[in-house]
Order: sequence, then C-alpha cells, then structure tokens
Amino acid sequence: MSILFSFLSGVMGVVFIVVAAVVVLSCTIAWYEYANREPQLVEDRFSGGRLAFALGLIASETLCLAASVLVHPLGWTAPREKMVRAEEQTPVIFLHGLFHNRACWLWLKYRLRRRGVNALYTLNLPPWKDVETLTERVAKKVDELRHATGVDKVSLVGHSMGGIIARNYLQLRGGADKVAMCVLLGTPNAGSKLAPFALSPLGKLVLPGSPFLHRLAEAPLPPETRVTSIYSRHDNIILPFESARLEGSRNEELAGMGHTALLYRSRVFETLLNALRKEEP
Repeated sequence: MSILFSFLSGVMGVVFIVVAAVVVLSCTIAWYEYANREPQLVEDRFSGGRLAFALGLIASETLCLAASVLVHPLGWTAPREKMVRAEEQTPVIFLHGLFHNRACWLWLKYRLRRRGVNALYTLNLPPWKDVETLTERVAKKVDELRHATGVDKVSLVGHSMGGIIARNYLQLRGGADKVAMCVLLGTPNAGSKLAPFALSPLGKLVLPGSPFLHRLAEAPLPPETRVTSIYSRHDNIILPFESARLEGSRNEELAGMGHTALLYRSRVFETLLNALRKEEP
C-alpha cells in the first residue's frame, strides 16, 4: 500500500510540475502579446495588484488543468448514460477540446445534474483524427440520441476545439435542423496565435486566417439554432481573447479565468445553465 501511495504521489507531483510549466509558459506568451498591443501594461507589471492577479490566475488554471489530466483515464471507457425521454428534457451532447477526453466534463455534468439537468451525453474526439471524421462522430451521436429518445433536436456544448467541431457540424455539414442550441466555451472562432504549438494536425485548422476558418466565417449561423459563445478575456490559450467572439451569436464575456478553468468556474456554470434553459428560437 505504501508503495502504491508513493507511486501515485509521484505521478501527481510530475503532473502538477508539467501542467504548471505549460500554464506559466502560455500565460507568459499571452502577456507578451498583450503588452506589445497595450504598452501601458508594462509600466505597472510589478505592482502588488497585478502580481496577485497573475499568480491567482496561474494557480487557478494549473489546478483546473491538473484535475482534467488526472481524471483523463476515466474517459477511456464509455460511461453508462441514461436515456431521458423526449418530453422530459432536450439531450445535451458535450464536445471536449484538443487533448482532453469525455472525462473533462465530469464536474460540470455533476453540477448540472444537481440543478435538474439530467439528459447529458459525451463522446471522445481523438486528436489524431481529422475534423471531418470527428464531425461524423458527432453526427452519429446526434442521430442515435434522436432515435433513442424521440426528440427532434439536441443541444451541443463545445469547449475549445469541440466548439469548432460543433460549428462545422452546424454550418458546413447540414446539422442545423437537428440542433436547438449550441454553446461554445472558449472556442477559437477566429483562431489563436498559439495554434502553431499544437501537436495535432487539428491545430492547423485554428491558425488565424486559415482556409478552414475562412469557410466557417463565410457560412452564416443557422437562424434555427441559438448559438452562445462564452469566453474569458484572460484565456491563456485563445490569443487574442477577442478571437472567441462570434459574430451573430450571443457573446458572454467573463474575466479572471484561464482556458481550462472555463470547465470548472461557477460563473461559467451559471452562464451555461441560463443558456441551456433559454427557450428555443
């Protein structure tokens, strides 16, 4: 038992060190970008308030990302998902971001169930697959739920790359008539300057100005689907943060949280819950 405990402690320690390094590096690059855009940020970068805010942001993002990494193995197997009848609730399908899996939604799903939202479903979107293959997985899941529950439409919630896949399904692959609502969390709708660091071919899709993003931007948002984009102005992955805004959608700007923290923070949860409870257009 002591050997197992020592092993697990060692693994957790390594995870926290690696995650902290990634978060610090991404926050440093983001600060560099914004400081060049707004030189006044340099003048008070060592003020007590600025330092406290930066350290809090880094600590929060590190804890949230470490939690997602540690629960990652739980997403390797498919969970038992209870089918809720059509007259009870609209099914909600969660689409995770790059290098995550369905396990990253555990906390958010738990909180939603405590508030009475029970028709919650997930699937894995492997980063080594291309966007069209992943979109086909989403389309298959949507049709499975529609047939199993008798609903006409479902709701989609996508974090980061998951939001891009949701948009591809809605705008370019004809899924709009099957989706009542789509909520995007920290989605690089106009790309991210950190995309070149992605270790997956999917990263090329969200390079600012990429042909794929151009096609998405040219395709109008479907009027029959209510689309909400929730994002943080202190996102350490979507650079600049304005890239998460989506013209034609309902944009909800938050602050004081990083990219992965969007999956855990209460303000995001309440905003998401309100969006899901809105009447369909």
